[in-house]
Amino acid sequence: MKARVKWVEDRTFVGESGSGHKVVLGTAFGEEGRTPGPSPMELVLIGTGGCSAYDVVHILEKGREPVEDCVVELDADRADTEPRVFTRIHMHFIVKGRGLAVNKVERAVSLSIEKYCSASAMLAKTATITHDFEVVDTSAG
Repeated sequence: MKARVKWVEDRTFVGESGSGHKVVLGTAFGEEGRTPGPSPMELVLIGTGGCSAYDVVHILEKGREPVEDCVVELDADRADTEPRVFTRIHMHFIVKGRGLAVNKVERAVSLSIEKYCSASAMLAKTATITHDFEVVDTSAG
């Protein structure tokens, strides 16, 4: 896997993945505190949520569960001193579908966090990672 990050100006950078996708990132700069995009650490947190959400959807689809939507809300704390690693991450999954089996959603979430998501495995070296979930039955509406 390869990536490239190029400085644009001030505290603005453009990251490019090996597959050619680009994202603007940066931190607040100047009197206005302008933020050109997510910070690098925000991208790490977003990436972790994406990694785990992908796993959950994949596991549920493989088990032929009628999953229609999956959202992961992440809440994290960082250390007060450098290098300001994540110390706590809570992941709340909201999984929607028609008649989803709650035990299968619980299993998919646990498997992702504890076995398959490489991002959460790395972050677990410095952070306590917790998770919960809710299932929304779309056939009840």
